[in-house]
Amino acid sequence: MTWETAIAYLNFTSRWVLLTAVLYKAYQTRDKGWALLTTAFLIDAMDIEDYILGPLGIAIKPCAYTVASKIPNFFIAILLIWGAVHLKYGESKLKHVISISTITITAYVWLFLLATDLIESPSVRSSIPSLFLGLSLIYFGVVLLNYVVSSHWIERLFPWGLILLGALNLTYPVTRFIGWFVPIGFLLGALFRLTAATGAVKFVFYPVSPVTSKTEPDVKPGAFMFCSKADVLSKFGEFYTKPGTVIVTREDIMELSQRVNPESLVFWITRAKEGKLSDSPTVYATSPTRIDILTDLIARAVSQGYHVVYIDTFEYLMLENGFENAVKFLLNVKDRITSAGGSVILVVNPEALDEKQRKILEREFEGGFR
Repeated sequence: MTWETAIAYLNFTSRWVLLTAVLYKAYQTRDKGWALLTTAFLIDAMDIEDYILGPLGIAIKPCAYTVASKIPNFFIAILLIWGAVHLKYGESKLKHVISISTITITAYVWLFLLATDLIESPSVRSSIPSLFLGLSLIYFGVVLLNYVVSSHWIERLFPWGLILLGALNLTYPVTRFIGWFVPIGFLLGALFRLTAATGAVKFVFYPVSPVTSKTEPDVKPGAFMFCSKADVLSKFGEFYTKPGTVIVTREDIMELSQRVNPESLVFWITRAKEGKLSDSPTVYATSPTRIDILTDLIARAVSQGYHVVYIDTFEYLMLENGFENAVKFLLNVKDRITSAGGSVILVVNPEALDEKQRKILEREFEGGFR
């Protein structure tokens, strides 16, 4: 295998690893932003670049290459910016639609010009596509750094790899046509993508750290229900000061973080933001409508040694998802935790429920509303 072929395979493989991680994140969250980003990385994985495709035995017709090789850059840039906007704001506002529409119109005009004889310089042909792609990768990386990934150094490889890749793409119109630098540039691109993929795998597949301090839980195995947190403390004491506790709450997160054990796992249910907020204790901001991924994360926590799950947000989850969906989430969590020998503590205000709803919960949880 030649040096060029090895670089091509590394570049090709790193693209598909990154795609797999982002695709799984989209599957987990059912989030529009991650779905858009998955499309972007799928196009990136099938990028039309002769330096990558040539050693792999794939040829593009020379007459089509000039235009075809620039199309993915525009598609990827548009989808990356659109997806990053959704991660940051949770929606596309009018100003975002205008910006994305402007990029789309510019892309069309540029591709039209490339199809004519008006632009002959290879560097000029590559200038606008590379500029858009480079800036979009940098923007997405900055959004990941500031709003999504935690401060864990491995997770931060995800955005930093993309930022470096974006900076490299900004140099493409010049460096792509410097013979001695071409293999170095593509090697750097492969390494930056591999760096991003490493961080993405940690961020997506290993979001929960295992409990390292082994203690006997103060709460006996089972499923319990109380009308207030004071009743819980009266029954079990300050259980949250021990390692291995998962807390699903709407409490003030700054104040709560100072009271719980550093090896606790906190899911702060809010629409204000999303993603990992701190490492000690581990705190995730989670949307109330994403109860499917919340169930999955709690199940992973149990497999990592967490043994008590405390939930005081049922009324809010019910408001956002309806009673039927909220109780399905609750019973799913209960079955997973108790089958593993753990404990579920539910705090719910009986006045928020009708008689039928109260009876459903009383059948599943010890204690009831007495």
